Amino acid sequence: MFDFDLAELYETENRTLKQAVKRNIERFPGDFMFQLTKIEWQELITNCDNLPEKVKYSPVTPFAFTEHGVTMLASVLRSRKAIEVNIQIVRAFVYLRQYALTYKDLADRLRELEGRFNDVEEAIDFLLTKDQQENEQRNRKRIGFNTGDDK
Repeated sequence: MFDFDLAELYETENRTLKQAVKRNIERFPGDFMFQLTKIEWQELITNCDNLPEKVKYSPVTPFAFTEHGVTMLASVLRSRKAIEVNIQIVRAFVYLRQYALTYKDLADRLRELEGRFNDVEEAIDFLLTKDQQENEQRNRKRIGFNTGDDK
């Protein structure tokens, strides 16, 4: 996400957000946040027509934050809204962890059942194939000497 979008989300000025980041730059390694180059920014402006007008003509290129950077930003900003967002982020991570554990248990159970049903499926396929082969044998046209017993 871009700094101007996050400033709106956190209900703060973009200038204030950038100052907080610069004051705490050690908390934002390259995989948390980076600043777009002028070439990248110009290309983005050219390709995206829904950027805010005041942002398009800014002489300063924006910061781009990954999900980790957004989380860190919530802990760096001091506003009431930033605190609320930080709490929501922590709750979301807890929920995701619970979901992942539940999903893992469910996936393990499904794999176990799949192993059992795989044997059953093979047996059913064999029986169906065997029955079909026997029917084909009975219904084939007989060749050779005709005794009249064949109908």
